[in-house]
Amino acid sequence: MRYQTDRQRVEGLGSAKDGTQEWWKQRVGAVALVPLVLLFVFPLLRAVGSDFDTVRGIYENPVNALVAILFFITIMSHLRQGLQEVIVDYVHGKAMMTIALLGNTMFTALIGVTGVFSIAKIAFGA
Repeated sequence: MRYQTDRQRVEGLGSAKDGTQEWWKQRVGAVALVPLVLLFVFPLLRAVGSDFDTVRGIYENPVNALVAILFFITIMSHLRQGLQEVIVDYVHGKAMMTIALLGNTMFTALIGVTGVFSIAKIAFGA
C-alpha cells in the first residue's frame, strides 16, 4: 500500500485538454448577444400589439430581419451550450446523458428553426 497525496496521484497525468473551446464559445456567444438583444428588442417593442401589416412592415426592413435571424441563431446556440453543461454535470448514466443531450439539441434546433422560418416568412412576404 502506497500513501500518496492528491497531488502525487494526479501528477504526470496532464490536463483533460477539453473544455476550453466550449468555454470560449459560450463567452463569445454571450458577448454577441448583448448588442443583438438590444437591436432585437426595439423593433419587437414597436411590433407588440400591432396588426400584421405593421409587423410585416417592421420586419420587411432587411436590417431588422437580419438582426432577428441572428438573434434566434445565437440565442439558441447559447442555450444549447448552457444546457449541455448542466446535463454533462448533473445527469448520470451514459444512456440518460445521451438522451438528454439529444433532446437538448433537438429542442433548441426546433425553436431556432421555427424562429428563423417565421422571420424569413414575414420578411420575404407571407
